[in-house]
Amino acid sequence: MKKTLLKQLLHDLPITLGLLLLTTGLASILFFCISKNPANIALFYIIGIITAARYTNGYTCGIAASCLSIILINYFFTYPYFSLNFSLQDYPFTFVCMLSLSCITSATTTHLKQQTEILAFHEKQLVEAEKEKMRANLLRAISHDLRTPLTSILGSVASMETEELAPDSLECQELIQNIHDDASWLLNMVENLLSVTRIQTGGSKLNTSPEIVDEVVAESVTRLQKRFPDARIDVTIPAEILMAPMDAMLIEQVLINLLENAITHSKSSKPVQLIVENQKDTVCFRVIDYGVGLQESQLGHLFDGTYSDGSSSDTRKGMGIGLSICSTIIAAHQGSITAHNHPEGAEFLFTLPKEEDYA
Repeated sequence: MKKTLLKQLLHDLPITLGLLLLTTGLASILFFCISKNPANIALFYIIGIITAARYTNGYTCGIAASCLSIILINYFFTYPYFSLNFSLQDYPFTFVCMLSLSCITSATTTHLKQQTEILAFHEKQLVEAEKEKMRANLLRAISHDLRTPLTSILGSVASMETEELAPDSLECQELIQNIHDDASWLLNMVENLLSVTRIQTGGSKLNTSPEIVDEVVAESVTRLQKRFPDARIDVTIPAEILMAPMDAMLIEQVLINLLENAITHSKSSKPVQLIVENQKDTVCFRVIDYGVGLQESQLGHLFDGTYSDGSSSDTRKGMGIGLSICSTIIAAHQGSITAHNHPEGAEFLFTLPKEEDYA
């Protein structure tokens, strides 16, 4: 307790003396070079007392600043100058007023500091609770999304082992293709998880640099079409060279996730549209499909890792975890991501700031 008070005093005392020294210097320039109006000097010291009370703890330094201000005004700015004379009639009243002002200001600032600390503590608790909720949702989504393709792989291998299928038979080739598809999806999921790990281990500080948006989009589409050779994607991008600060690999992962979801979950043969727009302060990316759309009742849970389209026919490729990862990446870039239905399908939209203001 004593160490805490001593540490607090060693912190507050230099601040108080420094502010009074600065106030005295400014008041001297005003008084001896510009105007000898004593009211201006009093205002200077009142500002100094309020500032001292604001940036120190408790009442001690504020009261000390009031007492020292009276002495300094008397010594430097009251005739005869550079001598102390407390016999003047108005000094008791001036001292009481400045002392009262200091006490009120100190009490107010102390209360505000306490309230600020309480609010900061509660905000920290809310943030931690939200992080814990996100971790739980992420773990639940991972458990669900990884278990199903692994079960499918094991089932296909077991069928091949027990039924003694010929390697070139149609049934065997179908099982091998299922194993290949599930393994590819699992590999993509691991890439997603590694993307999130990069953000979390870096304390959300991304290794960003100005990137040409056209090149990032082209690389994303190329990587996706290696997994989906028959996918049709119509890309619309501004003619001018458009650049934005980003971690290119992470943004490519976001585009791949959104395009893959549009291809596999829209249940439509129409091409998916990827539109890039050059807006005033942001670069906007829109992924539009023309299919079954999103479930309106679950739009509020779209990016927390728990979304399900309610279909059992394609349960091995749920998109909840992918959208949660997209949201994490865009948030780390200080951007925004939203989704909504349009009359013919669904649209996902995310923006990235043009200026790198999230170091």
